[in-house]
Amino acid sequence: MKLSRVAVRLLLAAAVLAGAVAGFSGDEPQRFAQTVEASELLAPTPTDDGEPPPYARLMLRQPDAERQAAGSPSISIDPLAYTRQAPETKLSREDGRDGPALLWSSEAGWAEWTFEAPRTGWYELHLDYKPLPGGRSSIVRGAMIDGAYPFAESRALELERQWRDAKYPYDRNEIGMQVRPPQTELNEYSVKAARDFSASPRPLLYRLEQGRHTLRLVGEREPVALRGISFKPQQAIPTYAEYVAAHPAYAPGGDPWHEVIEAEAFLRKSSLSIQTDHWAEPNISPDPKGRITYNVLGGNRWRLPGEWVEWELNAPTDGWYELDLKAFQNYRAGFKAYRMIELDGQVPFREWLRHEIGYRKEFEVAPVAGSDGQPYRIYLRKGPHALRLTADSSSLQPVVLALREALSELSAFDRHIRLLTGNYSKNASDANIDAQRTWDMGKYDPAAKNKLDAIAQRLTSIRDYLNGINGRDSDLSQAIGSSLAMLDKMRTDVNEIPSRVNDFSTIQANIGAWMTTLTEQPLLLDYLVLRTPDTDTGLKAATALSRVPYALKDFGRSFTMDYELGGKTKEGALTIWVQRGRDYVDLLREMVDQDFTPRTGIPVNINLMTSPNQLILGNAAGEVPDVALGLGEATPADYAMRDAVEDLSGYPGFGDVMKRFIPGAARALSYRGGIYGLPEVQNFQLLFYRTDILERLGLEPPDTWEDVFDLLPTLQENGMTMSVPKGDFATFFLENGAEPYASDGLRAELDSEQGQRAFRQWTEMFTKYNLPIDIPAFFQHFRDGDIPIGIADFNTYVQLLVAAPDITGHWATAPLPGIAQKNGEVVRWSPQGLSTAVILQKSERKDAAWQFLTWWTSDEVQAQYAADMESFYGLEYRWNTANVNAMRSLPWPAADLRSIREQARWTRNLPNVPGYYFLGREMEFAWNRTVFDGMPAKESLEQAQLSLQREMDRRQRDFGIGGRSLDVPQVDRPYDWGGDGS
Repeated sequence: MKLSRVAVRLLLAAAVLAGAVAGFSGDEPQRFAQTVEASELLAPTPTDDGEPPPYARLMLRQPDAERQAAGSPSISIDPLAYTRQAPETKLSREDGRDGPALLWSSEAGWAEWTFEAPRTGWYELHLDYKPLPGGRSSIVRGAMIDGAYPFAESRALELERQWRDAKYPYDRNEIGMQVRPPQTELNEYSVKAARDFSASPRPLLYRLEQGRHTLRLVGEREPVALRGISFKPQQAIPTYAEYVAAHPAYAPGGDPWHEVIEAEAFLRKSSLSIQTDHWAEPNISPDPKGRITYNVLGGNRWRLPGEWVEWELNAPTDGWYELDLKAFQNYRAGFKAYRMIELDGQVPFREWLRHEIGYRKEFEVAPVAGSDGQPYRIYLRKGPHALRLTADSSSLQPVVLALREALSELSAFDRHIRLLTGNYSKNASDANIDAQRTWDMGKYDPAAKNKLDAIAQRLTSIRDYLNGINGRDSDLSQAIGSSLAMLDKMRTDVNEIPSRVNDFSTIQANIGAWMTTLTEQPLLLDYLVLRTPDTDTGLKAATALSRVPYALKDFGRSFTMDYELGGKTKEGALTIWVQRGRDYVDLLREMVDQDFTPRTGIPVNINLMTSPNQLILGNAAGEVPDVALGLGEATPADYAMRDAVEDLSGYPGFGDVMKRFIPGAARALSYRGGIYGLPEVQNFQLLFYRTDILERLGLEPPDTWEDVFDLLPTLQENGMTMSVPKGDFATFFLENGAEPYASDGLRAELDSEQGQRAFRQWTEMFTKYNLPIDIPAFFQHFRDGDIPIGIADFNTYVQLLVAAPDITGHWATAPLPGIAQKNGEVVRWSPQGLSTAVILQKSERKDAAWQFLTWWTSDEVQAQYAADMESFYGLEYRWNTANVNAMRSLPWPAADLRSIREQARWTRNLPNVPGYYFLGREMEFAWNRTVFDGMPAKESLEQAQLSLQREMDRRQRDFGIGGRSLDVPQVDRPYDWGGDGS
């Protein structure tokens, strides 16, 4: 065994050396000059659709706004002097040590103030605010002037919460690995001007005519306290030359001096998502020396426009200084990353409004310099100073707007061609192209070529602008180039357009895939350096040559260092295997050491299980853990059939433990009257819908499937549709009162009357109602608005919260559409995905294992684990616990929590009986036969019934069931949440 490990390590070392040698070579990319200006992309103004214009386009029409704003007077508004409010808005007064303030303790609603503008002009809107306890997200409010949003970005103004590490330097565990601390919120007032860094690095400007006005703030997310509201003039920012001239002249010849500020030693940050990470390479600071050391900050965790981090600089004396960054910017091929740089709350000169960091394949220590390569100098007084870097994507806003419009034009042209040629899909699954037919497009649409020429010219301008601002080719530019090649073939012979109609979808998919990440600005920092000009710091980044001895040294350490995730094995300890990522396991280990072991006296060894096959092989070899966590939903019952896991129903307190979960979910963990696992995490499905689009179309979110069928014609008439996952047959079956198996678990009942009805409804969604079959990126279609409603899971919910700031406040959730009963009740039965925990049958510490599971699934432990995961890693890591009481403690928006809890009431997971794995396969085959091949639904489902029953009979013989009932639990009433309702 040791020899094989040495061989593997030698191979790895060889691979590292080969990579180092490869680093010597590399082609210099082609460089591009700026040939297209932003104004060219913004100039084509869409027809007025009643929506407020984008801020960038508004400023294009008002080139003097910034100059005029510098002369505007200040206007103060007392937040407590509001004149109107919505009924649902919860407002109250607080007289605290920070002075009187307005507490807006609800997320929703609106409040309105009346004020006088003494002079016509452009103004910044400033809010003196403090986040109130609620979730962990930023506060979002919309700002309306005189009953309307003046520009699109005013719909969702973000007021950040501020965070810092609870402890720095970080603690290390027993084997020397650093442990990331929890995050602490800085609960204090701060003043912020309304901004949107996807539109402009400067505060947004509002036009006020002289006279009386109303300001309405519209609640979108999180509660807030307001201590002040004001409209202020915009401060002029000098150019770098003016900045230098306004300070004492630089006198060379001083003593060299520099200070290194580690990126992870930040003062504060604007988002939980911004996190430290560990990195190992030569000259990284600090050197991890083979241990996990959190020595870098950001990367993909610091990417969204408006996210900022602040550090403290200390100048030893009055004078001029320069700033260096050791940065890694290799996340988006060919793209620059942008940061606005502030000193003590102000941008010192205009060039730092949007400082660019070029694409680079490795870490690089470089001064913050201009386009000519000359470092910028800053004049600092002796003492501490705050340096803040804010992600900015405003230079890409013209691309976002122009691409969105170009894709919209392309989509409209696609629909137009299909209307002319009759090239519609018969059943949402084919292209219905007659390759033998010839067309005379000049007869059907004489303007077809001109339309294509306009779209191609638009895409060409976008590509040239992108190449110009990046100075090189990029992945998006290449996607646009391949799209232009497809369009060129159609422009060459317009009569070929009907035969190439599918290319339009390909183009939209190719370019649309980049739209989600277009405005992201990832940047990884190792450290910052404050130094006197001309000081040689001696600091450097890794080189290909330096990587060779570094890799060899790490390779040598691997023979002597203990890398066991759970530390040294404790004799007689409980052994737990976890099928999750390292971050999840590290936190579990920490909580066990801090709480479970001191409370129970039971030592625990926790190991990472990278594959479920480890459990299968270990069980066969007799080397199994006592407890396994993070398993699939079907695993407990699957292992129970093989007598490999423990029946938990006989352990003390089992009944109380099961009250922590929704009974319908636990049904999947049962087998022959026993319960063989406990739920850990759930994955719900919800209905997502765009409130703004449905409101514009005069539609309400559907409550039943009949409502869905009523709204589909309106959506489809407007070039939109709905997303329903094609693989979710279980929801249709359960809502129609059908079960796939009989109550004894021995017989399949797919072809029951209810099953036939459910199968017809499921397949007709894609035949009769022509819903799209495959939607590879529902999130992006939902964001773009062409699929403004659909059914999706918890992952989509988190993605919308984290990565779709542009539609914040314009989407909502609802329970799944159901089927109305005669008594008026709407049934919404649906399964929820689970991850599970089990005790292995071969364990010799079963009582201790049960104590651990009781502790692990408890309300307080699950609530703490969920809070800490989100605190450490951001919203992307939300732990959607299956514990119903702990679930309430998560920072859900109130309206979303109501939807989640209502849908959770109707959880009914499918039981797992011998042969269960054939169910999904046979239902997919049946669906294909009916939707693709046109087989009658009844005949297709009967085939599935026969095949499933055949496999069930075979597996029952294998397991020696002999006709004995499997006692499948029956759930016929929704879960009751208790006194606080649902």
